[in-house]
Amino acid sequence: MKISRNVLLFLSLLLIYSCSKSDYIKIAVTTDVHGMIYPMDLIQMETADHSLAHVSSYLKNQRLASDTSLVLLDNGDFLQGQPTVYYYNTIKKDTVHISAQAMNYMDYDAGSVGNHDIEAGPDVYYKIEKEFKFPWLAANAINIHTNEPGFQAYTIIKKGGRKIAVLGLITPGIPNWLPKSLWPDLRFEDMVETAQKWVPIILKKEKPDVMIGLFHSGTDPTYGGKTEKDPMNENATLLVARQVPGFDIIFAGHDHRLSKQWIINVSGDSVLVIDPGSHARTIGEVLIDFSSPEKKIAAKLVKCSRYEPDPEFLALFDPQFQDVKAYLSDTVSILSSPMYSRDGLFGPSSFISLIHKVQLKESGAEISLTAPLAINSILESGPICVSDMFKLYRFENMLYTMKLTGEEIDGFLEHAAGIWFNTMSSKNDHLLLLNPENRSRLQNQYYNFSSAAGIDYTIDLQKHVEEKVSIHQKSDGSEFSASDTFLVAINSYRGNGGGGHLTMGSKIEKDLLPGRIVHATQIDLRYHLMRYLADQETYNPDTLLNWSLVPGDWHREGEKLDRKMLFQ
Repeated sequence: MKISRNVLLFLSLLLIYSCSKSDYIKIAVTTDVHGMIYPMDLIQMETADHSLAHVSSYLKNQRLASDTSLVLLDNGDFLQGQPTVYYYNTIKKDTVHISAQAMNYMDYDAGSVGNHDIEAGPDVYYKIEKEFKFPWLAANAINIHTNEPGFQAYTIIKKGGRKIAVLGLITPGIPNWLPKSLWPDLRFEDMVETAQKWVPIILKKEKPDVMIGLFHSGTDPTYGGKTEKDPMNENATLLVARQVPGFDIIFAGHDHRLSKQWIINVSGDSVLVIDPGSHARTIGEVLIDFSSPEKKIAAKLVKCSRYEPDPEFLALFDPQFQDVKAYLSDTVSILSSPMYSRDGLFGPSSFISLIHKVQLKESGAEISLTAPLAINSILESGPICVSDMFKLYRFENMLYTMKLTGEEIDGFLEHAAGIWFNTMSSKNDHLLLLNPENRSRLQNQYYNFSSAAGIDYTIDLQKHVEEKVSIHQKSDGSEFSASDTFLVAINSYRGNGGGGHLTMGSKIEKDLLPGRIVHATQIDLRYHLMRYLADQETYNPDTLLNWSLVPGDWHREGEKLDRKMLFQ
């Protein structure tokens, strides 16, 4: 039988393709890197045993295996955290972003968008999307003008003769934390509903060998008092794993937790869910074995500290590193005495008072509300450098000026006090609410421990939730009335409902919060703090003593106990 030339060519190509298939596909994932590109914490100015430079060494080692094809993914949140990315977000904007330079060098195959990437603003995230040599995914971030995904929904990666489908999703909680100005053309949809839409499309159209979820979302759907039935769940990764058939592997992120678990979905199939933590400390590694008729999946979490930083990586990006270090070494002001962030856990502090003063000055508001964004930062006396400002203010929050009634301000502070301070029955009780399962940890997040400036008030430690706070007057001596409306300075995270202070405490409906905003800055609060300090040749820290804890002796004894417990 004579075989045509075209058929011979087809059979030859088919043979080549089948022979080139890898028996093993290894998938390596980083998540929540938060600018940890170099093996140094540029906020604390300390060397680190984790960074993308360490990941680069791991990758070069893995790529030596001839029988295994490597796929490299990132799960979002790298545009915020270390000063390196802040510098490229806000100062050195006329060149390719350092994150794009590093990740392109490392040859990433795909990434997902994180909420802190959106926090950098559209000018930054759309610019870096173009600079990446790999697709940046978020199927549930919808362009409001086209009603289509504002980023690529999914991608197909072809490695070792295999087709790997990757669907990207982002936590839909962004409107709860970030001002609309940072996502003006987007809306965010439910993760489960989005996955239910896209997975059948991908499976039918692409017929992949492996179906992967790359979700910038955590694994605890009950976080923040939510339930598994609540729509738009911030941490819906496990909900998708259970409710949407078709996935082989789902990578989680956002919550900075290390985890590895198998989930049985509604079709009775097993789905691997793995979360590699944060800051390039750990790599999520999944090995897929195609050597038998039914593929096998194994996973582990690999510590980056096992590897030395890649010298080629460090040499290539050293000029950028030196540029950032020079920026951070600039002196902003001189500090006459040290400030300790942990003091803000136990009452008024100079650390928090500085933020209050800047918020009041920049906003022109009557009252300021803020909370500590760190509990172990120290600003020593002497020169305050740009690097120190990242210790003082960790996040790129904007400053809002909002209208709140006196009753709403009282409810806000009651909410904060209720998650912050213990109800004490004697002076030997703990002052702070501690985790009942681990008494060396706080029960709630310290960045929700909000205090006020511009009003005089007390918090009664003997009283229960919603009865602790008594506001006496405005700090200028004028009357504070529950029915009066005040201009209040507050950061954008809190102003959008973050922490529940305005929604649960002040009892303002979430949809009504934007209508309370009178003004929002276009530059982050860290910038305003730097400018405030730069206007003073020497800054003399002082503490606004407009609020106190009663009984005072109980407070002091409880504080001694908690300082010993938390900071020994």
